[in-house]
Amino acid sequence: MKKRIVIIEDNASIRDSFAQVISLEGSYQLAGAYGSCEHALEKLSSDMADVYLMDVGLPGIDGIEGTLRIKKMLPDAVVLIITVQEDSERVFSSLCAGADGYIVKETGTPELIKAIGEALSGGAPMSLQIAKMVVQSFKRNPSSPLSGREREVLQGISEGKSYTKIAADLFVSRETVKSHIKNIYHKLSVGSKAEALKIAAENRWINR
Repeated sequence: MKKRIVIIEDNASIRDSFAQVISLEGSYQLAGAYGSCEHALEKLSSDMADVYLMDVGLPGIDGIEGTLRIKKMLPDAVVLIITVQEDSERVFSSLCAGADGYIVKETGTPELIKAIGEALSGGAPMSLQIAKMVVQSFKRNPSSPLSGREREVLQGISEGKSYTKIAADLFVSRETVKSHIKNIYHKLSVGSKAEALKIAAENRWINR
């Protein structure tokens, strides 16, 4: 039975181009092509795809949140992120959300088919730069009392980012970021960002 593939991409020309490649590839069946994650999620139970090609920068529900929702409902499905360029932070966030790899929108037909095949075989198509970020994340001390999102917020602070920038990067509100920081202070028993960063760096809970 042919593997079923769904494309979720708001750029019509890119969506149609990928759809044509999939349709012409004898090993796969195009189960659906949608311009929004909301529409794709509505069809999730009927499409029952094996692979989802997910644009990371979708309006509304973006590719990161979309990946989380698809993986929650279809844990065995493969999700490959589509990105214009190697936006390390967003690609890394999507991988943390459960994505199985990523491809750039300029990917040619052979590379696209190869990436899909690699992911279906249990691989994770990604660049060396992104792979290095993934490895570094696993090197962090697993005994951290902080949640994954709290570590992301603290990582942003260590890089000198403003609350507004951190909120934009994580697709949350500025108030949510402030709430995370309050929780970080409480968990680490500190009263300043400098103290929190010092403890986190010493315990390798963030990259410095």
